[in-house]
Amino acid sequence: MLFLERLHLTHYKSYESGAFLFSERVNAIVGENGSGKTNLLDAIYFLSLTKSALTSQDASSIQHGADFMLIDGVFSRYEAQEPAVNLAKITNDSEETHSEEAISEEIHSDRSEDSPTHSSVRTSQITISLPRGQRKVVMNDRKAYERLADHIGKFPVVLIAPDDTDLVREGSEERRKFFDGVLSQQRPDYLSDLLQYNRILDQRNTLLKQFHERRYTDEDLLEAYSQPLVDLALRLHETRKSFLQEFLPVFQEHYAQLSESRETVEIRYESEVETEDFRKQFWLNRHRDVAAQRTTLGIHRDDYAFEIDSYPLKKFGSQGQQKSFVVALKLAQFHLLTQEKGHQPILLLDDIFDKLDDRRIAKLIQMMQDGTFGQVFLTDARPERTQSLLEASGITANMIRTT
Repeated sequence: MLFLERLHLTHYKSYESGAFLFSERVNAIVGENGSGKTNLLDAIYFLSLTKSALTSQDASSIQHGADFMLIDGVFSRYEAQEPAVNLAKITNDSEETHSEEAISEEIHSDRSEDSPTHSSVRTSQITISLPRGQRKVVMNDRKAYERLADHIGKFPVVLIAPDDTDLVREGSEERRKFFDGVLSQQRPDYLSDLLQYNRILDQRNTLLKQFHERRYTDEDLLEAYSQPLVDLALRLHETRKSFLQEFLPVFQEHYAQLSESRETVEIRYESEVETEDFRKQFWLNRHRDVAAQRTTLGIHRDDYAFEIDSYPLKKFGSQGQQKSFVVALKLAQFHLLTQEKGHQPILLLDDIFDKLDDRRIAKLIQMMQDGTFGQVFLTDARPERTQSLLEASGITANMIRTT
């Protein structure tokens, strides 16, 4: 079992400083709107994936007026197949700070005698620092990664958030980002290929702009960029295609459970790379690319069509059906990551009690109750509602109050 044991924040978004100790199971982050609940959830996401879920600009995570931000956390993993035991209920205060020694003593003293011995628990201290105007550094047990990509997938996380329906409403980029994120946590080779593809794509686009401005084309030089780009496109395409075949039945099963099998859903992978001779088409398209000053064919234009009863979900799906669709996407992601890693990812649930209906909330709580999920973090602006819902299901939660 994987869980985040403790977390320290310095100048991260709304947190000047904060120290938190977490339960191995359910952690409820409660407080008024604007008190930092989602920022705390986002810090956990950042610690796992080296980026924010809320913004593409790292500098946006540095507290206003500060020169740097720091996230420091300890992940623990039980090596033996012994049942994990909940920590005693602890109340955290976002403005309270503790020494690392005091936190360590508190968390270990709160474990039951039935918990695995310390030798069966492996810990990893992850530290992410970002000075303003400089590159971020990610360290595992105080040793910096040479490549940030090497961290992705080591501490998997799944986020279910209010804006997830953007996957349905927005353009193809949002859907590609979702599936790329799923694959990157699951398959390190995919992430490596994707990063290399994007680097070469940027270089080729820069070259195309130069050719357009100077009104000449060096076809040998262009081919030097085109050949590896096509090779990577074909490889990434096959990975995406085979992954969807694995993902789709799991997704459909979760959707059926959420919707009580009222309709059928489908995901179709749409790609220009699927054509019979993509390599030849890519080469014939070079003059169009020069005119457009960008690469107009490739896996960076792929899309995933979401359908309900054979119709586009965006146009014909109700709000409830769209919510069920995206929750099923995330539950399928959770399921496959669990299979791949051999342990459950950390689950982050942002503001779900306000955004989901009773049936979908009941399904998620049932999954917390039956052990489907491992460590869970959820946010809510109404502490009494969270406590009531969880206690009614016999779930003991660690209540973390933000102010």
